[in-house]
Amino acid sequence: MTADTLTTVLATSDMLEIDGLHAFDFELKDEKLLITAMDGRAEKRWAFSSAQVQAATFDDTLQSWTLTGDSGEHRLICMSAFTGNNNDEDEADVDA
Repeated sequence: MTADTLTTVLATSDMLEIDGLHAFDFELKDEKLLITAMDGRAEKRWAFSSAQVQAATFDDTLQSWTLTGDSGEHRLICMSAFTGNNNDEDEADVDA
């Protein structure tokens, strides 16, 4: 994973953990990474420039990214989630 950049990893991530908070709402667009997470009832938002994202470093020991933004240093974990659907692909079509 160390050969990847944070931008590459974000492209295949479904969820992030930033500073211990889970964030499903994030996007990398317009040269910015925008993240929104809930901390209890409070909404927290982070914005990082593309230069800040490119400068992020991966910590092999903690298996997370260190990302420095305008508000200081943040710990970011990128995760891939499983998604489900209501389609049972294993079931064969049965003619009635």
